[in-house]
Amino acid sequence: MNDDRRTILIVEDNDDDQFLFRESWIKAGVSNPLAFVSDGEQACDYLAGEGRYADRAAFPLPVLVLLDIKLPGKSGLEILAWLREQERFKTLPVIMLTASTWPEEVSEAYRLGANSFVIKPSSAQDLTAFAAAVKDYWLRFNEFASG
Repeated sequence: MNDDRRTILIVEDNDDDQFLFRESWIKAGVSNPLAFVSDGEQACDYLAGEGRYADRAAFPLPVLVLLDIKLPGKSGLEILAWLREQERFKTLPVIMLTASTWPEEVSEAYRLGANSFVIKPSSAQDLTAFAAAVKDYWLRFNEFASG
């Protein structure tokens, strides 16, 4: 059952990619709020509700995280490892995103507990199709763990 008030956290350091995500998700009809952070420290702070992200009304916990692997500071794989060490985030769905396919990264992401591994769509049309697929599967049909 879709609840379009549930926040999606996108961890992406490229401003152009953030813009394209916003536009593509609008075109795909995703009405869920999108929260963006641009590095590993911000991602951990957002998820932990620390620092500038302490106000959960302004920065609600996400129901889904899209996590770029290549980030300044902590990598996406380091953030994923941290997430899975936190009891409250063990079941939080995480989709790993990358521009390249290194078999080692794919294997490591799944070993660390990623729910999906996606090559970042390279065109606006493919990004919109990806957003529509996320909407249909993760936000419409998927049941999220409580707590």
